[in-house]
Amino acid sequence: MIHHWPLRVYYEDVDLAAIVYYANYLKYLERGRSEMVRAAGISQLDMKAAGLVFAVRRVEADYLKPAHYDDELVVETRLDTLKGASFDMPQRILRGDEVLMEARIKVVILNEQGRAARLPADIRAKVTAIAASDGP
Repeated sequence: MIHHWPLRVYYEDVDLAAIVYYANYLKYLERGRSEMVRAAGISQLDMKAAGLVFAVRRVEADYLKPAHYDDELVVETRLDTLKGASFDMPQRILRGDEVLMEARIKVVILNEQGRAARLPADIRAKVTAIAASDGP
């Protein structure tokens, strides 16, 4: 599944050079992942109540072209390489057909003690369905 989440660049997102500040791309990626998880029917609040959370373990990012104030962007998120307590989520930020940023995110599942935990069967089924579907 490829999930698409649209956004617009606001004045608060840009630096003195009038381009999106590099750290804000990470915020955009986080929102894209969160919206994909929500679209799959996974409640992170319910997970938290059960003592589990998603956490980013690794980010590999390539900034290819700058985004500017008032640009309309799309965060594209996929899910792949599902393991017992982690999965990879390749992401891209696009302006139209132009790829502005590419990233590979490793997400882990942590328990209340901050240790890696296996995905519960119900959440694993939803995550597996995300990876297998054609998406919206």
